[in-house]
Amino acid sequence: MAFDAQDVAHKLSNRLKMRHLALLLQIRQHGSLTRAAEYMAISQPALTNTLTELEGMFGAPLFDRSVRGMSPTPLGRVVLAHAQAMIQDLDHLVRDMDAMASGHTAHLRIGVTPFVPGRVIPTAVQQAERDGRHLTVTVSEGPAELLLTQLLDHTLDIVVGQASPVFSQDGLGFDALYSQAPRLVANRRLAARLTRHRLDWPRLASLDWIMSPATSYLREQVASLFVEAGLPVPRPVVETDVTRIIGEMLAASERTVCILPADMAEELVRVAGVVIIPYTFAWNLPPIGFFTRYSGTPRMAEQWFAEALRKASR
Repeated sequence: MAFDAQDVAHKLSNRLKMRHLALLLQIRQHGSLTRAAEYMAISQPALTNTLTELEGMFGAPLFDRSVRGMSPTPLGRVVLAHAQAMIQDLDHLVRDMDAMASGHTAHLRIGVTPFVPGRVIPTAVQQAERDGRHLTVTVSEGPAELLLTQLLDHTLDIVVGQASPVFSQDGLGFDALYSQAPRLVANRRLAARLTRHRLDWPRLASLDWIMSPATSYLREQVASLFVEAGLPVPRPVVETDVTRIIGEMLAASERTVCILPADMAEELVRVAGVVIIPYTFAWNLPPIGFFTRYSGTPRMAEQWFAEALRKASR
């Protein structure tokens, strides 16, 4: 049967409701009409009828039924992605209204990936304030893959992080703010011993290393330093990109070293009392910047915060 876009648009604009979108998301989550109906405290026949009505609006099945449960069809996956975004946008509307009621301009949900200095978001919020944009923010920290997925489904408005070829950036734009150089960081006493002589990679290889997770660009670069020196890559005693843990480990051990982005190293010098060992590496890390969605018109609050980030990074 031919697809009639005008007819589908007419049906959706006149009959589709937000509760329909919530229903579809619950079916996806539970994979069963019975479990979804129980969760939503409605009868299964009523839920079945509503789903049948929805599939009639879209002109095709949204879920495949099998003995293993229900899974979205290709059309269902597209509809569910938009349903998730529309539900999140409604939540953003409520938060903007709450922000305005308290005398602010808007509310933003911001994601921050590892190795972004703690000063970046507060400085940008303060810059927005100086620009007359009285924003409130919710900040979530986590791995880039998770945060960028949440950006695409509208859970987040902006993600501040490091550019990386490791994960897909389809549907996303990246605006670079500043570059990062690597720094070797250690406990004060260990740093004093290491700096008495020229930096010796065989000696460094014998120390305990904190390294980023295996899939990270920084981990690959650190490994290449030892490979180029003809040495085996040390097995890290800790794999993490959580800065506070790195700082505590370095401060407590006279055998542990780590290579970090320069601004994160400087932050740990202030808060953990560690030392940056003078050494210049022949490579740089990907720049810090912010990710936004290509699709749809950005909210004014997102544009204001993006401009504040640019100004603050100068």
